[in-house]
Amino acid sequence: MKVFCGIDWASDHHDVAVVDSDGKLLGRARIGDDAAGLQQLLDLLAEHGDGPGERIPVAIETSRGLLVAALRATGRPVYAVNPMAAARYRERHSVSRKKSDHLDAMVLANILRTDADAHRPLPADSELAQAVAVLARAQQDAVWDRTQAGNKLRSHLREYFPGYLAAVQPTTGGLNSPLARTLLAAAPTPGQAARLTRTQLKAVLKRAGRQRGIDAEVERLHVALRIPQMRQLPQVETAMGHQALALLGKFKAACNAADDLAEASVELFEQHPDAAVITSFPGLGALSGARVLAEIGDDRTRFADARALKAYAGSAPVTRASGKSHAVMVRRVKNQRLAAVGYVWAFASLTASPGARAHYDRRRKAGDRHSSAQRNLYNRLLGCLHHCLTTGRPYSENTAFPAPPKLELAIAA
Repeated sequence: MKVFCGIDWASDHHDVAVVDSDGKLLGRARIGDDAAGLQQLLDLLAEHGDGPGERIPVAIETSRGLLVAALRATGRPVYAVNPMAAARYRERHSVSRKKSDHLDAMVLANILRTDADAHRPLPADSELAQAVAVLARAQQDAVWDRTQAGNKLRSHLREYFPGYLAAVQPTTGGLNSPLARTLLAAAPTPGQAARLTRTQLKAVLKRAGRQRGIDAEVERLHVALRIPQMRQLPQVETAMGHQALALLGKFKAACNAADDLAEASVELFEQHPDAAVITSFPGLGALSGARVLAEIGDDRTRFADARALKAYAGSAPVTRASGKSHAVMVRRVKNQRLAAVGYVWAFASLTASPGARAHYDRRRKAGDRHSSAQRNLYNRLLGCLHHCLTTGRPYSENTAFPAPPKLELAIAA
């Protein structure tokens, strides 16, 4: 007799249902989100045949949290079922659309009983790969937060201090540069910026870490900050300056978090055995490589072949055929984080790999738009990455993009 377990996850408690191969309920419980609740769950599973030789599989609607981590540590298969998919399964058991936590746990258990092959268990990634995933994803979130905070600050400055944006635009990094943030903190309003002396500007540059070309930059800023511009009323301008400092504080925190997490991600990623293979690819550095490893993991059984990896990353198209209609479209359901790093990877490879550049140019000549050509290139690189990780070999330009055979002209005798 085979047994399946479903867990309806909540913030402070979890409902558990255990069913057999015929769908008969063998046991149910409501456990707490603590060590005692975990022990109660393990005892319930042990009562129904769970043991070291054969672990009862578990279906749950999340892939994160301490409960999931503890269940994975026991070595059992854990299936993270999408809540939308579970809601569709619920309609198979009740047409009245009734809902309860116990019913949801039963639905999850029956998903494994009937359609386990249609769902994938959580990959058995190593501890190091999971740690890299935590840092790389946190760093990516920090970058998105930094972009959002920078856009808010830039939008606010346009309302009362466009001259500042024009002054820092030639600086490397623009508003993201340490000089731009230090200058705004020293003079958050047009009036204060116009009163900055050359000595004060030199001190600002030194605080920002500038070491070369200080005198020339002082002169440029001294002139740029005194260019006449439209101004708000004095009290309104002062108030908007205070708001700019508040937004600047959020922006600085996001910048520091992104930098610190990037350093920690790279340090941990370089300890992983797959780091050398991943960074051997053109366009992939240590940080982008850490993001790739975070999403694909190091469990070699996770993807059956390269096509599965391409579908997971969203680079493979989707075909919709019904009757006489046939359409090939962009894949929308995908790993968004892997798709985001894939765009950067494909773009960077254009200058780092002659073969990648030639492949992109061929797609453009064939009529593809820029995004389509880049996605096709990303699809090609993912296939190469799957092969290299499977075989343990580094990237080879000649193997990934072999030169086309030369056409030999037949000379008539």
